[in-house]
Amino acid sequence: MRALLSGACSAILLLLLPKPARAQAITAAEAIQRIERYYTPALPSNTVDTIKAGDASLRVTGIVTTFMDTMDVLREANRLGANLVITHEPTFYNHLDETLFFAEDPVYREKLKYIQQHHMVVFRLHDGIHSASPDPIAIALIQELGWKNNVKSSNPFLVTIPQTSLLKLSRDLSTRLKARTMRVVGDPNLQVTRVVVLPGASGLQKQVLALRRDDVEVLLAGESAEWEAVEYVRDAVAQGRHKALVVLGHEVSEEAGMQRCAEDIRPLFPNLKVTHISAQQPLWVPANPSNNKANGNRK
Repeated sequence: MRALLSGACSAILLLLLPKPARAQAITAAEAIQRIERYYTPALPSNTVDTIKAGDASLRVTGIVTTFMDTMDVLREANRLGANLVITHEPTFYNHLDETLFFAEDPVYREKLKYIQQHHMVVFRLHDGIHSASPDPIAIALIQELGWKNNVKSSNPFLVTIPQTSLLKLSRDLSTRLKARTMRVVGDPNLQVTRVVVLPGASGLQKQVLALRRDDVEVLLAGESAEWEAVEYVRDAVAQGRHKALVVLGHEVSEEAGMQRCAEDIRPLFPNLKVTHISAQQPLWVPANPSNNKANGNRK
């Protein structure tokens, strides 16, 4: 009789719970595995796609995707009731998220403490999403620019646009992407029609290989070390070559990709809310100061 009463009470309590709570719970580890498998069957052995903080066995209450899990993003995710944060870039200020140097650092310690106190899990999704073909991060940027129908079928990152000057193209890019600190190398009057899109920090060799092509005038990059591709393009221009480099900013070039990530993975979690939170641009110029926070773009 006691067992029957206990079972009846359990059934009543279950019915009183909201539907999402009645759905089968999923751990952070299980959710991460679903996301990984969606983008790639296997990751490289030296992948940076790992949990950066938190307990993998934690039950997921909601998922957030973002370019960077800044303090503002973490706070907003917690406010929304999401405890699994999928970040594209590092949590602790270096590519491998090595923390030995930061062990006694107050900024690092406070960020880690916040994640732990609010029972959150942070996972980096970088190698997996970039390994999908074609790269969803680059495709999302091309779509945000309205260039989806301008892509060459043989190269999804090479775009042909109506002829315009480098100056007009740069102004259009700045307006469309709201890029506050975009920078350009090249002749403002250069007439351009062919653009290669390489978001993020793709590195010197990829950037130079793109610029070497005879059918490319402009490289659209997320970032570049100022002594590398920036100076390569400056010398190319000095030699009379029709080349230009537009540096959007890393966040500007990849945030759309992580918004697309939220859209991609949402069907994998029908009983969880999957939200994108924009990290916002970290830099500003004296002519246009800004204190934008991470809650400016939730979808």
